[in-house]
Amino acid sequence: FDYVSRLSKAQNISDYLRVKNLFKRTKISEVIFKDLTYFTKYQIIGDERPDNIAFKVYGDSNLDWMIMLANNIICLQDEWPLEHKSFYNFLLQKYGSDAGIDSVHHYETQKVEDSKGRIIVPKGLKVPSNYSVTYFDSGTGTEQIATSITDEVTNKQYEDKLQDEKRNVFIIKPKFIGIIMEEMQRVMTYPKGSTQY
Repeated sequence: FDYVSRLSKAQNISDYLRVKNLFKRTKISEVIFKDLTYFTKYQIIGDERPDNIAFKVYGDSNLDWMIMLANNIICLQDEWPLEHKSFYNFLLQKYGSDAGIDSVHHYETQKVEDSKGRIIVPKGLKVPSNYSVTYFDSGTGTEQIATSITDEVTNKQYEDKLQDEKRNVFIIKPKFIGIIMEEMQRVMTYPKGSTQY
């Protein structure tokens, strides 16, 4: 792109400066993205970064962008698991203190089954602390009331779960890297004659 030059050495307002388009971005074709044969699942271990995984999987840490591309990650800080110290600092900033970190975030149900093993209430539903359920148990022919069926989930447990969900990522299989790189080269290159060339 040509932008009006703001450099002090510009002679006049009509001087232009050629710069890279930092806003141009691409993503993997929907055809490829929907075809799971191109990908394999990977679970991030500890404080691994995209460059660590790229080196482990592809033998080249410079292919870290391929890890991010496979997961449509735009903002690494928000969409990648935080390393241990950063995570603790995030918790302190969000909840104010260690006591705040250990406070109750919400309550979740325990699993409730009738006498025949049928699930009445599944495990993990967000509910009030005093949640109870009344149901007819066809095995005993009686009405049952289930109380004290909630578990506390602390702020730390809640945030840990969100971090753990970010640990499951997709990796493009090494044999398909060449195809993806060719596609990126084709899409990201401005054709000659384009106003953006």
